[in-house]
Amino acid sequence: MNKMKGNIFLITGNGAGKTASALGMALRACGHKQSVIMVQFMKGRKDIGEYKIQPQLKTFKVYQFGRKNFVDLKHPELEDLKLAAKGLEFIRKIKKWPEVLIIDELNLAISTGMLKAEEVISVLNKIPAKCSVFITGRYASPKMMEFADYVNEILLIKAPKEMKTRKGIEF
Repeated sequence: MNKMKGNIFLITGNGAGKTASALGMALRACGHKQSVIMVQFMKGRKDIGEYKIQPQLKTFKVYQFGRKNFVDLKHPELEDLKLAAKGLEFIRKIKKWPEVLIIDELNLAISTGMLKAEEVISVLNKIPAKCSVFITGRYASPKMMEFADYVNEILLIKAPKEMKTRKGIEF
């Protein structure tokens, strides 16, 4: 049973737009001068829009716990495991909680075995009521879906055969 008084929103599925959806909530919160912390698992690139916007959004901060390279989802490297543990510890030690906490790619970090759902839930249960949490990533575990207050699945219905990533859209 969820002992958390704030809301946990989980966004999963194989469609595009999970992180973008959470960032939409962040933009809305920033518009009301609310603080937003985004913790990114498995991402370490600094040339992405949500990282580069920080100087322009005074109440938005991104912390990354990943390498620049992609993680081998079937065989994460030791460095990936250490970064995931460090990211969860970062969340555990937050002193001044924001109104919005985005935990990007957490579902994927759990599904690859880099983190355990029970340990994550233990940390999330200690987040104060004033903080709404948005969790993103494919392959959400049944435990995380049961724990969350809201679960949204983004389905891929159609996509181009050859997908090109574009600045401002995919990153």
